[in-house]
Amino acid sequence: MRRWWPLVAVCLGTFVFLLDTTVLSVALPRVGAGLSAGPAELQWVVTVYPLVLAVLTLSAGALADRFGARAVYAAGLAVFGAASLVCGLAPDVRVLIAARAVQGVGGAALAVTGFALLGAVYRGPDLGRAMGAFAAVTGLGAAAGPVIGGVLTQYAGWRWVFLLNVPFVAVTLALALRVREGGGGGARTRTDVPGTAAFAVCAGALTYALNRAGSGGWGAWPVPAALAVSAVALAVLVRVERRRPDPLLDVRLFARASFSAVMVCVLASTASFAALVYTSLWLQSGLGLGPVRAGLALLPLALASCATSLVAGKRLHGRSPRAVLAAGLLLAGAGCALQAGLDAGSTAGSVTAGLVVTGVGVGLTGPVTGAAVLGALPPERAGMAAGAMTTFRQLGQTVGVAVFGILFRQGGGAAHAGLNRVLVAAAVAGLAGAALAGALGPRRAPAAAR
Repeated sequence: MRRWWPLVAVCLGTFVFLLDTTVLSVALPRVGAGLSAGPAELQWVVTVYPLVLAVLTLSAGALADRFGARAVYAAGLAVFGAASLVCGLAPDVRVLIAARAVQGVGGAALAVTGFALLGAVYRGPDLGRAMGAFAAVTGLGAAAGPVIGGVLTQYAGWRWVFLLNVPFVAVTLALALRVREGGGGGARTRTDVPGTAAFAVCAGALTYALNRAGSGGWGAWPVPAALAVSAVALAVLVRVERRRPDPLLDVRLFARASFSAVMVCVLASTASFAALVYTSLWLQSGLGLGPVRAGLALLPLALASCATSLVAGKRLHGRSPRAVLAAGLLLAGAGCALQAGLDAGSTAGSVTAGLVVTGVGVGLTGPVTGAAVLGALPPERAGMAAGAMTTFRQLGQTVGVAVFGILFRQGGGAAHAGLNRVLVAAAVAGLAGAALAGALGPRRAPAAAR
């Protein structure tokens, strides 16, 4: 039994980290009421976490190479736990937003080191079992967020959405410190500070511009100013990364049409999850449901996604990941389209069928996205490809929530009208991604994925 303690440590940490990507979706109305926060501020509460994750994921990977996966994983847990405590005790929304950003710092460390830590500890059949459990927990963490968040918010208060992390993190940290990592760390890798800073300014300014446009319109001067700053930072990022021998992200990879297309598909795959934030707002502010009932109303997507992932992982082994990715994006987009068309008389059941179809699509894309990314590059660039995929996922979630916030507020005060706009946009993103993935043509899974 003792040999499985490292697996327990990694799975617990991964579960808590992923839970916080979706757990707030049903707690936002209570957070806003409790802290007297408006829609724009609540949008930052949601977006700042994946934004920091996107910015720091690649840098955290470099730190793990240098200091070892266990050390970075333990440090990430400590930072994440401390930030969760501050989130739960936040006296106002500004403190909450800042603490969520620090949560993202810890989350970035957890995102890149859990998988590596299992690879360093286990071998042979044990590694296969560990990876299977890790994959199951990965799906469960994000899927369980709305339900767990609903129960905690309704019966204990929204602050416990964050405070419950603290004892879990403490137990996980105690287990992680007992893990013996074989030969980890010591690599002479340098953290790309200029690249990280340029990426942070680029992504942060873009997110600010979108959030500000949603609350004050595109005409307010900070919006074009922030967009200009983002564009300049992007140009600096490209220039810096082209000159570095060890870049944070090798921008030359995007010269490969297949890689660029797959990364666009990764962005498109986040649309349905970003839309969930506003589906939850409609369920609560539009239909008057409590947090628990709202979380349960979203459960069909989670169940369909988990079930499909389990089946797809076994039945679609060795199939063309691009073809499966196209099918998944098509279903995710079709499911969002099926949910649209809401009116004042719609009920929670009006979106159930669409949520199931979307869940099946999400379940298909999850297991094959990594294989599709790896298949677009030579095997020696696998590490960079995996890091880019994680970064683009989080960036897509951040930008998606911000863009959908603009559309939601254009509903004229009617939650169902705003949600219809969001769902149509998510459907277009999914269908466009499916068309792009289909245009790439079939390609067998890379050897590492088979």
